[in-house]
Amino acid sequence: MDMAVAQPGVIKQHLIDPEICIRCNTCEATCPVGAITHDDRNYVVKADVCNLCMACVPPCPTGAIDNWRTMLRVEAYPIEEQLLWDELPPEKPLPELPAATDADQITAAQAATAADAADALSVLADDAAVAAAAPTAASAASASIEPIAPALSLGSTLPPWSAAHAYTNLYGPKSPTTATVVGNYRVTDPGCESDTHHVVLDFGTLPFPVLEGQSIGIVPPGLDSRGKPHVARQYSIASPRNGERPGYNNVSLTVKRVTHDHQGKPVAGVCSNYVCDLKVGDTVQVIGPFGASFLMPNHPRSNVVMICTGTGSAPMRAMTEWRRRLRKSGKFDGGKLMLFFGARTQQELPYFGPLMNLPRDFIDVNLAFSRAPDAPRRYVQDRMRERAADLAELLASDETYFYVCGLKSMEEGVVAALREVATGAGMQWEPLAARLKREGRLHLETY
Repeated sequence: MDMAVAQPGVIKQHLIDPEICIRCNTCEATCPVGAITHDDRNYVVKADVCNLCMACVPPCPTGAIDNWRTMLRVEAYPIEEQLLWDELPPEKPLPELPAATDADQITAAQAATAADAADALSVLADDAAVAAAAPTAASAASASIEPIAPALSLGSTLPPWSAAHAYTNLYGPKSPTTATVVGNYRVTDPGCESDTHHVVLDFGTLPFPVLEGQSIGIVPPGLDSRGKPHVARQYSIASPRNGERPGYNNVSLTVKRVTHDHQGKPVAGVCSNYVCDLKVGDTVQVIGPFGASFLMPNHPRSNVVMICTGTGSAPMRAMTEWRRRLRKSGKFDGGKLMLFFGARTQQELPYFGPLMNLPRDFIDVNLAFSRAPDAPRRYVQDRMRERAADLAELLASDETYFYVCGLKSMEEGVVAALREVATGAGMQWEPLAARLKREGRLHLETY
């Protein structure tokens, strides 16, 4: 059991709604105290670890994490029970205090109950104090960021001031919509280990507005090992706001076939394999869209720096294509576009061919290959350091926005590189990082 049941009183237990959670891992990646964990189905909160800081609530794309139960501490739900839930349990009413007609005749049991009630009020008051103090605590933490600070410390939950309005949660898990597959193309070289696909979904006349940086959920058919319907899996949108094909109501996704788990053991990813094997004409169940902060700026002189690995390129492709279309129509002026893109080899880099065809005066492309034959290993942070002078100029500009997307293992290296670039140019990293976060100019989305 993950909570300390020996302490008396009442707690406000933080729960995650399994019905609308899309298992995006944002909450676990965001939590500063490691209070959130998961198995192959549910994400849950450890009651004895959670400090009610609320850091996980704003980034949640569905609102699944914003659920609470005021209950006796001894009746708090253990992790083992939460992992088995298909839906949230009903609220448990708190026991009423017994009325005493004669104070001198209160029994020991009644006295204990009264003490617990007093403790409950104290706990709830403390909860409010913790919540009120959270911004101050977060500010204090940002003033002492370490070179390898996690995404939580730096990533903004606010969109750029000029970002377009994002529509979210139009279609939920209980009422998904249907899209038709109109394209499925492999975007890594045939025969290489990374089998990555560009999948185009059409919604016909059904409203499904999306912006660059948003995501959708795909619900794979069938049942899991427990006989329950599969839960949705989240994928970033790889197409711009006016569709993969301009003027059409469609979106594209970048999906890598999962063949191994994080420990390297063979496994067939349920949803990734389903999506990669889709044929033109197939229909899929879709929920979303999700995301209201990882959005690109709209003002024309804004600079966009994109740092990604693998399928983390999906939102970067969307942003790049939108700017390319704006430039082609003469509606874009002055802003710089800079990309740092990492993969094991050139053959495993999604969209390598189309990327190389983009004009050099439109986008500054920097590639890093960690397993290229007869070459030293290079990662995106290595390329960032090589371009320190140009990055420093962009860091110093109030018009620059940074986007990081890809494997969670890249976080530390990217943050360390940004700090080194800033420090080398005479900028104080801690206040700069805090400002970037506050102004919605540094966005991190890793998995």
